[in-house]
Amino acid sequence: MTNRKPDWLRVRIPAGSGYKEVRGILEKYHLNTVCDEAICPNRGKCFHAGTATFMILGKNCTRNCRFCNVTGAVPETVDPQEPANVAFAVKELKLKYVVITSVTRDDLPDGGAAHFAEVVNSIRRVNPNTRVEVLIPDFMGDIAALKKVVDCNPDVIGHNIETIPDLYTKVRPEADYNQSLNVLSNAKKLGYEGKTKSGIMVGLGETEAEVVLVLEDLRKYGCDFLTIGQYLAPSKLHVPVSEFIHPNQFERYKDIAKHLGFEYIASAPLVRSSYLAHEAFE
Repeated sequence: MTNRKPDWLRVRIPAGSGYKEVRGILEKYHLNTVCDEAICPNRGKCFHAGTATFMILGKNCTRNCRFCNVTGAVPETVDPQEPANVAFAVKELKLKYVVITSVTRDDLPDGGAAHFAEVVNSIRRVNPNTRVEVLIPDFMGDIAALKKVVDCNPDVIGHNIETIPDLYTKVRPEADYNQSLNVLSNAKKLGYEGKTKSGIMVGLGETEAEVVLVLEDLRKYGCDFLTIGQYLAPSKLHVPVSEFIHPNQFERYKDIAKHLGFEYIASAPLVRSSYLAHEAFE
């Protein structure tokens, strides 16, 4: 285990007019971003460029994953104005590509799937030329809930596998590896014709061989797009970083993923699920 970050992981503190503009619009519409809640290392760069990943369904998560900085607490009441507010914020930010994610809401009958669909539909009504990617929870394996998201036909449906199966008990104790894989395959079984996407963190103690097995599983389950990034512990209370993976290894993972047939791969230390997500279509 190591605590000292190498030079390739050092980032600038968020600042600048673009950052302030995005913050102002988010506050105006009472919106959350995963950029802030998860302490994303790229939030300064993305905000400065006028982009953000919206986090819907409140700030409080019903699960307590040991890698994540999002608050695990009593969930908030779902805001019926949120779909419209997101759509108006997208318009003011002039976004051509938007990512919608959420906390996990196991307390809701459909896990928040209908709300996801409302947000996607609202964005499209107000911003018909904007591409929409969703990064969804597993909905506890509920096929009917997943179908609500599939039926609103986002451009990308993402669900992160996060880590190797042997680390789930340590890192994602309330999730299931095979259930997460099934989210991706079931979307296509339900008739989804868009792109599916997943992401994995490294630096938690996994081996290269174990990562490759996950990539092979993702391809078997129909995953089209892939992100690989360095795990960074949000605090001392979270799972510690086991290793800072060198950029050369990320390039190696990218080459392996290309060989396996992924259509788009973002693999680098500071890559996160939604970082420069629009590049997959360029």
